[in-house]
Amino acid sequence: MDKRSKRILVAFGIALVVLMVVEIIRPKPLDWSPNYTTTAKSPLGAHVTFEELPGFFNTDLKRITEDPFEFLQRTEYGSGELYFFVNSRLNLDGNQVERLLQFAEKGNTVFLSANYFGETLRDTFKIALSREYTFREAEIRPQLYNDNLKLKQRPVFQKTVIPVQFTEIDTLNTTALGYMDVVNKNLVTEEREEGLLNFIRVPVGKGAFYLHTLPQAFSNYYMLDEHQAYAEAVLSYLDPEKVYWDEHLKAGRVFIGSPLRYVLNQPGLKWAYYLALLGLLLFVLVRAKREQRMIPLVEPLRNDSKDFTATIGNLHFQYKNYSNIIAKRITYFLERVRSDYFLNTAELDQAFTERLASKSGNSKEDTQKLVGLINSLKGKSLHTESDLIRLNKALENFFK
Repeated sequence: MDKRSKRILVAFGIALVVLMVVEIIRPKPLDWSPNYTTTAKSPLGAHVTFEELPGFFNTDLKRITEDPFEFLQRTEYGSGELYFFVNSRLNLDGNQVERLLQFAEKGNTVFLSANYFGETLRDTFKIALSREYTFREAEIRPQLYNDNLKLKQRPVFQKTVIPVQFTEIDTLNTTALGYMDVVNKNLVTEEREEGLLNFIRVPVGKGAFYLHTLPQAFSNYYMLDEHQAYAEAVLSYLDPEKVYWDEHLKAGRVFIGSPLRYVLNQPGLKWAYYLALLGLLLFVLVRAKREQRMIPLVEPLRNDSKDFTATIGNLHFQYKNYSNIIAKRITYFLERVRSDYFLNTAELDQAFTERLASKSGNSKEDTQKLVGLINSLKGKSLHTESDLIRLNKALENFFK
């Protein structure tokens, strides 16, 4: 990698680190989305309420993370207990409503606070809701009908709230507990609506359902100062010996939507999965460290002399000048004998043949045949292709 590329990479890395640091230290904007979970400390979380309830009721508080139908089906409960629901929407199905009705019939209480109740619950209690969707700025001032619980200084709910009221109730079986006055403001006029029903009680067997349409009152943002007084007044209607807090029907509930949901929900499988990933990571790191770097392929140096010789040989062979080639082959052979074996090649006689056979390691017969062939070819004035082939084979066999 050249110096310019290294500088670009270093600059890119520094810029990336700076962006990460800025992103980490940058103050995060407040999340105003409805959450209502016990762990959420955002404005519309329910961490403060969950922490305050045990002290307010002076009793145990149990956090329920499973479906209320499944929980009530497997739980042995008595009487005087409370199932507490708070969320932006509570769309209970038929099975859930049926189990909650059975829970209430045995002398228990179900408290539900939401901006919307599902069709099954509305049909069961013969209620209807009206929700005002408006871009105007609205102020909600809730109050209770009970003179002993009425607030001297009525809190004002404005941020994140939408007025929701009960427009129809079963007057024979339902008790109105609270209402709200709504002031809608815009740039031109101010409209006021008073006495909108937002808190009711429906008896079921020995117990009851409490339905409340201002869940924001139990959020972290409004559980402060005079707003907390309203939440305490609403909860004053309840006197449970034990409280179940629903953590399942939440807008902010953590939900694992991956195909590994079942594996991650089982403690044994989850740890086995994490250990497998850790083992794979360690294997990759160790192998990468021990693996030898790739050795670059080095092309051998070209033998130009050999290529030149082959070119010259082909040139002579094309012209069919066998005598010239034979003469050069014999000359090259004798030169090699002089340089390798230090023999005098002036006379190719019997003495020469014996010394050559002794120093080259070839048999005397093979050496004598080669020397005889060379003397024979040197004595001829005209040579053929077969003479060249015989000489070439004899020389190759001699130097094997």
